[in-house]
Amino acid sequence: MKLPASMPLFADGISLTDKELLACQRQAIAVVEHRGRARAALAGHRSSAIKGRGMEFAEVRHYQQGDDVRTIDWRVTARTGKVHTKLFVEERERPVIILLDLSYSLYFGSSLLLQSVQAAHLAATLGWAAIRHGDRLGGLIVTESQHQELKPRSRQAGILPFINAITKLHGEQLHQLTRALAEPDYLAHACQRLVRLAKPGSLIYLISDGFNFSPACRAPLSMVSRHCDISAFVITDPLRQGQTQLPRQFQLPVREGNVERWLDRTQYEAWLLRQQQQQQQFVSMLQGLTIQPRFIDAGQPLNQQLDKLG
Repeated sequence: MKLPASMPLFADGISLTDKELLACQRQAIAVVEHRGRARAALAGHRSSAIKGRGMEFAEVRHYQQGDDVRTIDWRVTARTGKVHTKLFVEERERPVIILLDLSYSLYFGSSLLLQSVQAAHLAATLGWAAIRHGDRLGGLIVTESQHQELKPRSRQAGILPFINAITKLHGEQLHQLTRALAEPDYLAHACQRLVRLAKPGSLIYLISDGFNFSPACRAPLSMVSRHCDISAFVITDPLRQGQTQLPRQFQLPVREGNVERWLDRTQYEAWLLRQQQQQQQFVSMLQGLTIQPRFIDAGQPLNQQLDKLG
């Protein structure tokens, strides 16, 4: 018998507090470090493909004017009669940037959590994991009317402002559901800001339900993907995935953002088809950029889905 899912620590499934996002630090221990190699010229502990002085030996080549004489390989030089120098793979610190979509469409939940709450839990968990792995954490938190940009910073200076910004914007969105106004192409504008924020070698996490990503998002995401690693997570809900068992005849109340409606069986099936088509458009765009998204269910606690985060 399958036990009902329990609520995450300090969470009520609707509102959001700093306390529950701070608690995500516990489950971040289980997140496997992303193995992409950094390409940015920054100091830190991560291996880079840029060659220079560092801790990890790379290769030996002929000495060139301007090379540091301290890196001359005297054994190879003596054996060959020509001066050779050692090259090393430098240690680098990687920026991690989380683009968190908190659009009104994510303020939907049919069982355990609002999708927006699950998205916030995922963002905080990935953020804590980045800090634990010694990376610098930055963020871009997006709503229909606001963009909160946080440049990558190390340790507590990276994670705490990120958590505070998520909590603040989430609360504001909750209070504005009945008077939702949207800036045109706000997610496309966010992706354009991501181009400026993401330095070469960054690891980018996209967290969204995908409903509001337009074709205009493709070009800036393509630009980012040329010099950064991108991972994407699609936040789903059982009712929107057609995974909820319903009686043959029903009247189902559904609220999305500031719109509330009642659906019978026929209307629900038409609604479900639209939900799946919107999601598939986002997935197809990502796959066209060679990004394979992973799906996180808001009907289950995140600590039961940590295997999808590695």
